[in-house]
Amino acid sequence: MFNIAIDGPAGAGKSTLSRMLADKLGFVYADTGALYRAVGLFAVRHGISPQDAAGVQKLLPSIQLELALSPEGQRVLLCGEDVSLAIRVPEISKAASQVSAIPAVRAFLLDLQKDMASERDIVMDGRDIGTVVLPHAQLKIFLTATPEDRARRRHAELMEKGVDIAYEQVLDEVRQRDAQDTERPIAPLRAADDAIIVDTTGYELEDSLKRLYAIAKEHRV
Repeated sequence: MFNIAIDGPAGAGKSTLSRMLADKLGFVYADTGALYRAVGLFAVRHGISPQDAAGVQKLLPSIQLELALSPEGQRVLLCGEDVSLAIRVPEISKAASQVSAIPAVRAFLLDLQKDMASERDIVMDGRDIGTVVLPHAQLKIFLTATPEDRARRRHAELMEKGVDIAYEQVLDEVRQRDAQDTERPIAPLRAADDAIIVDTTGYELEDSLKRLYAIAKEHRV
């Protein structure tokens, strides 16, 4: 199987670009960040703070989680419920970052992620795919952009979905998420030593996709 690992900070366009790249290559796309979002959603729904490591750990045996993968896309199933949309609100984005710092949660999800990559040609994105989940991936990309650029994109996306939120609040959340992801003691966000750094600041989506596709083809995909 050929594995492509794409890591990077929140709002760098990983999910959208990874999905588009997988489609262009004929690979399956796996948004592993959705798994952490689902765990965060489960905790919030059960009245447990996503920062309460002991409380979240107690919930894990009750979580039935599945990424329904296909060339057509991905659905996130939490205990049989399709939560693909519910996990995308700002509150759950923050919860995802918080639960991802809990070692028991990372261990809970690690085998599921590895199994997905062992069975198919895949583009997998997240925060620690190239460093922890798929350290032997044939291609590793670290996708980034300035906090301001990422906040601008995220703000536009939320406004299109009808979420009334100020740009300044989105920028503050992006910076908080960066701090949480890079400073956590377990699998902090960083580029793998052999990752290719791609900065998409100022680039339109199609131009960024062309850059990623060219890199993939250079690696003989």
